[in-house]
Amino acid sequence: MNSSRLISLDAFRGFTIASMVLVNNPGDWGNIYSQLGHAEWNGWTFTDWIFPFFLFIGGVSMTFSLGRRAAAGDDKTQLLIQLFKRAAIIFLIGLTLNFIPNFNPDTLRIPGVLQRIAVCTMLAAPIVIYFNWRQQCWWILGLLTFYAVLMLAVPVPDANGVVAAGVLEPGRDFGAYVDRMLLSGHLWVKSKTWDPEGLVSTIPALCSQLFGVLLGHWLAAKRGTADGLASHPADNLANKAVWMLLAGLACLLLGVILGSVLMPINKSLWSVSYCVFMTGWALIVFATFYWLMDACDTDALRRKYRKLFLPFTIYGMNALFIFALSGLIAKMLGFIKVTHDDGRAISLKSSIYGVFKAFPVEPVNASLLFAIVFNLMMFAVAWFMWKKKWFVKV
Repeated sequence: MNSSRLISLDAFRGFTIASMVLVNNPGDWGNIYSQLGHAEWNGWTFTDWIFPFFLFIGGVSMTFSLGRRAAAGDDKTQLLIQLFKRAAIIFLIGLTLNFIPNFNPDTLRIPGVLQRIAVCTMLAAPIVIYFNWRQQCWWILGLLTFYAVLMLAVPVPDANGVVAAGVLEPGRDFGAYVDRMLLSGHLWVKSKTWDPEGLVSTIPALCSQLFGVLLGHWLAAKRGTADGLASHPADNLANKAVWMLLAGLACLLLGVILGSVLMPINKSLWSVSYCVFMTGWALIVFATFYWLMDACDTDALRRKYRKLFLPFTIYGMNALFIFALSGLIAKMLGFIKVTHDDGRAISLKSSIYGVFKAFPVEPVNASLLFAIVFNLMMFAVAWFMWKKKWFVKV
């Protein structure tokens, strides 16, 4: 295995971006399979895997990247500045996407997926640079405890002025109150009184990234120690895959328990149970890629699976670019109008989707087919960039 780059991590990232493109671009939001939409409130679906996977992957990548830079002689202050710059660029990209197509600063949504990734990167940077893995564990425990206390014990008024503590309902929780206080008029348009990428729920989202950081330390560990982290006695890659799988199962169990006794599994709140539970799934899914692509018994098997999962690897090499491009194209498909012979002006997306609706399939399958074709178009872009060796880095 190349110690500075994991092929399996690129494939895992590619799987995640492909899943994101799929669930974000149905032909018709009124006709989607339940697993291709977020849980209504409590609970989870396949779609609820995606965002925590991004953050988890970002944490693993951060550990490897910082290790290379430290080996190259970069001092800690310089590393911190570089990460802050990267976070600022990602935040601005996300904000720009929110600005399109209305270009109205008065109603601009400030939170968003890329914005949360940027803030988590910015907050994780000093924790990763200045603290060892044991101290990072305490950071995770402290942050999750702090978040739980805020959400369960601090009384706040809801949108109607009713004051209560620990009400974990849409728009009535502590995080929603803070969002209304600080970002009123700039929240998710579908709710206006709370935001699924709000300020307070960024705390446990940060922990999702720090869990990935911990895994990065462990994967980088060889015989002896790495950053003060002792290797497991079984150092071979296959054993690491097994231990990842077992850790993932333990996190799933702990997440279910926390969901029963503390806070329900809830993506919009990024509840403590959701953070731990989705870390479990991230470990299990990544362990699968790691086992097949990096830890197989023979070179022949590794080559076989690397070839099989090459499309995911290609996607993963330009994940941020594809994320932003797919979001921009989706917005433009809805913004651009096409005038038909009867004088009706409808969106370009609706016009294209009309072709899929004409197929002799159920509406939910026509909607899914549109999403698949959209995904294939994005993969074509990723493949072209990969062939040209164009890799967009921030």
